[in-house]
Amino acid sequence: MLLFVLTCLLAVFPAISTKSPIFGPQEVSSVEGNSVSIKCYYPPTSVNRHTRKYWCRKGASGRCITLISSEGYVSSNYAGRANLTNFPENGTFVVNVAQLSRDDSGHYKCGLGINSRGLSFDVSLEVSQGPELPNDTEVYTVDVGRTVTIKCPFKTENDPKVKALYKKIGETSVLVIDSRNYVNPNYNGRIGLHIPGTGQLIFTVVIDRLRLSDHGLYLCQAGDGSSRDEKNVDLQVLKPEPELVYADLRGSVTFHCALGLEVANVAKFLCRVSSRETCDVVINTLGKRDSAFEGRILLNPQDQDGSFSVVITGLRKEDEGRYLCGAHSDGRLQEGWPIQAWQLFVNEESTIPHSRTVVKGVAGGSVAVLCPYNPKESKSLKYWCLWEGTQNGRCPLLVESQGLVQEQYEGRLSLLQEPGNGTFTVILNQLTTQDAGFYWCLTNGDTHWRTTVEIKIIEGEPNLKVPGNVTAVLGETLKVPCHFPCKFSSYEKYWCKWSNTGCQTLPSQDEGPSEAFVNCDENSRLVSLTLNPVTRADEGWYWCGVKQGHFYGETAAVYVAVEEKKVAGSRDVSPAKADAAPDEKVLDSGVRQIENKAIQDPRLFAEEKVVADTGDQAGGSRASVDSSSSEEQGGSSRALVSTLVPLGLVLALGAVVVGVARARHRKNVDRVSIRSYRTDISMSDFENSREFGANDNMGACSITQETSLGGKDEFVASPESTTENQEPKKAKRSSKEEAEMAYKDFLLQSSTMATEAQEGHQEA
Repeated sequence: MLLFVLTCLLAVFPAISTKSPIFGPQEVSSVEGNSVSIKCYYPPTSVNRHTRKYWCRKGASGRCITLISSEGYVSSNYAGRANLTNFPENGTFVVNVAQLSRDDSGHYKCGLGINSRGLSFDVSLEVSQGPELPNDTEVYTVDVGRTVTIKCPFKTENDPKVKALYKKIGETSVLVIDSRNYVNPNYNGRIGLHIPGTGQLIFTVVIDRLRLSDHGLYLCQAGDGSSRDEKNVDLQVLKPEPELVYADLRGSVTFHCALGLEVANVAKFLCRVSSRETCDVVINTLGKRDSAFEGRILLNPQDQDGSFSVVITGLRKEDEGRYLCGAHSDGRLQEGWPIQAWQLFVNEESTIPHSRTVVKGVAGGSVAVLCPYNPKESKSLKYWCLWEGTQNGRCPLLVESQGLVQEQYEGRLSLLQEPGNGTFTVILNQLTTQDAGFYWCLTNGDTHWRTTVEIKIIEGEPNLKVPGNVTAVLGETLKVPCHFPCKFSSYEKYWCKWSNTGCQTLPSQDEGPSEAFVNCDENSRLVSLTLNPVTRADEGWYWCGVKQGHFYGETAAVYVAVEEKKVAGSRDVSPAKADAAPDEKVLDSGVRQIENKAIQDPRLFAEEKVVADTGDQAGGSRASVDSSSSEEQGGSSRALVSTLVPLGLVLALGAVVVGVARARHRKNVDRVSIRSYRTDISMSDFENSREFGANDNMGACSITQETSLGGKDEFVASPESTTENQEPKKAKRSSKEEAEMAYKDFLLQSSTMATEAQEGHQEA
């Protein structure tokens, strides 16, 4: 059983080693006597910075024998000619080996920790024998595609004679160029021979766009015969050593390509070397682009010196390999043209967090994109740009953390610092089909943290439901609803006001289940935003949305426009008296009419009072709302009638009650009691007083006197005795007059009540 477990563990170890984060050059070549420098990369974690680094050689048995390490060990074979230097801040260490011999050829490893743990990278070193050169040979070492200038001296006697450059192929010499304008076809268009002015005993040969086939021995010659001048030249055309590039999975990488002024106006390209040793174009300035890099590659504009750069984001493991940049009119690799090389390694143990590379939204809805950045650079500026698949690709900025928002995205795009700690959020709502595409998350800090996300617009309806654009009235109250379906029952719901620096959260009211959804009434919610009172500053975009903690979900946008309160048009009505208000005139007129009607015929009051008040008040209403709409007039009339009709009924009932009371009072007070005769005599018996010889005046009255016996003697006195013997008395009001006065007081009080009711209605 134990043997089976060990076998399984041994089977797992090779799989682990293939995912080693250590990276270095796969092949290194040199010649005897020269030196090499091997750079190895490792993840710059705190542990890796301080752990052991080593360089070992693989033996026939598979073991790797240490030659040099960061702990100071150096093997006897490397003593005095090798060193290992660690650069922890960059996550690299470099092994330098000098005085190479052919015995140094072999397979090596650079790694961390213990040799057998698998944290290593395989390197192949090949040391070849150098050519046997004549003693006076001058060596020129130039990279392929570059330019070389060969200097050829001569003596004075050969100044007027022919100058030439030959290439030695075996035992023969092939003419390349001479001063008689001959040019070998293999060098046509890229070689020139220049002879300086008089007195300078040297000529030069310039070869542009060196090819690997240009490698070899050359011979400069001036004159002929035994007096000719000769010089041997060794031209070594080298393949460019690939620059090692170490990048994290999901991160980005930038290739800086400097090819020289000679190709400043020539088309540029970046290609990747395939297994067939061909170089497939990834992108070029002629508009060609590999579909595997769609949306995540840019070729930045070239500078005047011919340099340019290529940025690749959203790195994948399959992006690893060797890349070449170059220049050619066809936009692809051609022999003899300058190139640069890189070897890209993508570390799967990436510190860049996982994030969605594709985000889907519906037309009219929204998306929330999480963008990672280096947590150590929390104060860096954040950006979001839209990748455009133009000829070279470009990515114009749409929003940045300092407040810049492109005009066409106002009210629908916001960059938020949440959730923080290495991630910021970008929200885009009011989606249209034109919003589909690729977007880049950027900062002005670590360029390795650039990421790409693709937004796709799919069929469907937005989950959040809000009204269209809203118009609010200045000074009044506005309530804007937002309906949340049941799927967001556990989410935090909010309203906020959009600005170019973010979206400030506002107070909102949860008004219970929403009626906009039929499947889950109890779990759906209606959350409203209230502006009370509305001010000019309230105009703008408002968002309602959902979130969980600092992570944002869907949003919906509403634009609130603010306008002045509309006042209905009206005609100016001039009052009859400048110093009397319309209400006061109506009141005075009504009181006078009440008094007159009460005196003339109280029984007509109730009906005429209603008519008179209705007419007067209707006239006043027309004066104030004459220009109003018919709907407003109808409303005012109904309100006026609803006030006056009950009041008229009250007045009519009061008039009836007063009339009955008056009749009863008259019946009682018009009886005169004459105690001496114990007889009641009705006042109707004296209606015609002249028949009894009485004067028709207020002085004739009945006098009652009490006798000394305690009785009362009543008699009718003559006018003379009344005048002579009775002192003048104050005239008493008759019962009819008292009833009329009480009736007037009642009517005045009723008028006052009607006026107060009318004023209360106007205020309402």
